[in-house]
Amino acid sequence: MLFIRHALLISVAALGCALTSACASEGPPPREEMARAHTLVEQADKSNAQHYAATDLQKAHEELAQAERSFGERKFNDAKSYAESAAVDADVASARGAAGEAQHAAGEVARGNNTLQQETEKQPIATTPPPTDSPK
Repeated sequence: MLFIRHALLISVAALGCALTSACASEGPPPREEMARAHTLVEQADKSNAQHYAATDLQKAHEELAQAERSFGERKFNDAKSYAESAAVDADVASARGAAGEAQHAAGEVARGNNTLQQETEKQPIATTPPPTDSPK
């Protein structure tokens, strides 16, 4: 009987330790990561990311929503991971948006240069008569 009581006590203690360590393994609330993700997603929304990187931006929104759900469920490790992923995807979307806009602007400049070149080729080159030597 003493053996059963001792085994039961050890089992209860082991279960208590397991439950305590499971709760303790969850990190602190990832407030900074959440704030950073929100900021980067908002910046990407305001940039040209929707036009040039819609898939990346959509993924960032989905990961941010999952981070918020995990945060609400107090699954802080998951929330941190999703928030970090959302921040990276929003950053990528913003970068692709900026690159797309720069490429578009470069195309506009190239077209403008071609137009100027065509215009200058159409116009006759004005020649100036050589200077005449004036007698002294």
